[in-house]
Amino acid sequence: MSSIDPRHSLFPERLRKLLDGLYLGAGWLAGVFLIMIFVIMLSLSAGRPLGIDVPAGDDFASWCMAATAFLALAHTFRSAELIRMGLLIDRFSGTLRRLIEIACTTIGAVAVIYFAWYAIDMTWVSWKFNDVSMGVIAVPLWIPQIGMSAGLAILAIAFVDELLHLLFGGVPRYQKPKVESPDEIVQRVMESGV
Repeated sequence: MSSIDPRHSLFPERLRKLLDGLYLGAGWLAGVFLIMIFVIMLSLSAGRPLGIDVPAGDDFASWCMAATAFLALAHTFRSAELIRMGLLIDRFSGTLRRLIEIACTTIGAVAVIYFAWYAIDMTWVSWKFNDVSMGVIAVPLWIPQIGMSAGLAILAIAFVDELLHLLFGGVPRYQKPKVESPDEIVQRVMESGV
C-alpha cells in the first residue's frame, strides 16, 4: 500500500474542491433551515398575542429542525466537531492506532450508508405513493424527508471519502491535532462556545 502526504488528498484537486464544497454547502443549507426555525417560532410567538395564526407552524418548524440536524452532519464531521470517544483509541499510537482508526471509520461508513439507503428508500416510497402529512396543511411527505435523506447521503460520501484517505496513508481529518500549549486550550474552549 503506497503512502501519500497526509496533508494532501487522494483525489484530484477539482474533485477535492467539489467534495469540500458539497460538505460546506450542506452546512450552509443547515444554517438556512436553522434561520427558518427562528422565523417560524418567532411568528408563532408574536402571532398569538396579535391573534395571528400560523397554520401548521409546528409541523414546518419540526421539519426544518430535522433538515438542520441531518444536513449539518457531514460538515460537522469534516470540521472535526463531532463528539468522539477517544478514551480507548488515544491510548494507542503507530500502526495499531491507524488500524483502529480505519476499523472505526469502516464501521461508521457501513452504518451511515445503511441509514442513508433506507432514508432514501423511505423518501422514494413517500413520493411514489404520494403520502401526505396529516396536519392542517397537507404537504407531500417526500418534501420534508429530503433533508434527512440528503444529509445522510452527504455524510455517507464524507465517510467513504475519509476512509479512502485513511486507507491510502492519510492522517484522520475528522479529529483536531493535539493541544500543545495552554493558549491552544483556551482557544479551543472559546471556539466551542463553552
